[in-house]
Amino acid sequence: MTKNKIHTFEKSERLSSKIVIDKLFSHGKSFTAYPFRIIYLSVPKEISVNAPLSVLMSVSKKKFKTAVKRNRVKRLMRETYRLNKQRLILDLQQKEINVAAAFIYLDQEIKEYTFMEKKMIEALAELSKRIK
Repeated sequence: MTKNKIHTFEKSERLSSKIVIDKLFSHGKSFTAYPFRIIYLSVPKEISVNAPLSVLMSVSKKKFKTAVKRNRVKRLMRETYRLNKQRLILDLQQKEINVAAAFIYLDQEIKEYTFMEKKMIEALAELSKRIK
């Protein structure tokens, strides 16, 4: 990962393959780092694109009825992930592992950015520990 691409969230880093998503939700391991539930799965290099970590962000329609609120939460999740993912990605590159992960928002209200960032850092650290 080059210096100018550390804080990006490119298309290759987004989990969009239906096959991988189905495998992730059927065979993946999960844990909760409130307000996130993280489901993760090691993926063979042939299936994954070029990114060591492919991510999916999800917010329940039951908890946030309007798309505006769901999109706001997803935007906060993506931004906090984008700025704090580098340590986890470096670990995965050193181990030569590719991982698919889904971040599901569990809370029923929109939290502040600082709270979300702190919790995302904790979630990424926990994910890094569990992948080892």
